Amino acid sequence: MEVLCKNCNAKFKIPDDKLPTGQTVFLKCPKCKSKIEVTTSASTPETSIDEWASDMHDASEKSFDFVEEGVHTALICEQDAGVREKIRSTVERMDYHVMEAASARDAMKHMRFRVFDLVVLDENFEGGNPESNHVLQYLGHIPMNTRRNIFVVLLGNGFRTADNMTAFNNSVNLVVNLKNIDEFDKFLKRSQKEHEDLYRVLIGILRKMGRI
Repeated sequence: MEVLCKNCNAKFKIPDDKLPTGQTVFLKCPKCKSKIEVTTSASTPETSIDEWASDMHDASEKSFDFVEEGVHTALICEQDAGVREKIRSTVERMDYHVMEAASARDAMKHMRFRVFDLVVLDENFEGGNPESNHVLQYLGHIPMNTRRNIFVVLLGNGFRTADNMTAFNNSVNLVVNLKNIDEFDKFLKRSQKEHEDLYRVLIGILRKMGRI
């Protein structure tokens, strides 16, 4: 959707799937900081997890946090301050623009307005677990053509770091045991490299088949 600021006439685009359907939200213009009202048309009914996430706040009260094109973005969903700081320092050294979610609702509101390159999520975020983790459920509802661009890391105490089967069963790209958090950068870089190599081969095959 193309959005126009009526105050300074600045134009910018927001992916349609990042806006709630059939609702009015308020954004802050990145240039003049004035409030922009955006109303979307009604669509098909949302799933229950989308409904839970779409209790939209006035986004103008919090910066929309525009990031320069080409800059990689990361969202951290971790409530342990020590673990969160280790993750943040690691991904910042990898040149990610980092945002932190205070709650599951906050995380999903962030993801409605941005496709993050990296999401680091604790399986017990807000006292949940992989079966009841709202953020993990939300990620599972994202369309595949968008989801494949998000590298998701699940943190926890009950699995072996870099266990591919555990990652597959939880629909994430990498699992990391919190005991190995000091080596987070090593596991993340290796897994991302494997992920990129896999998709490079897959895209090549699909092109040969005329699928893309």
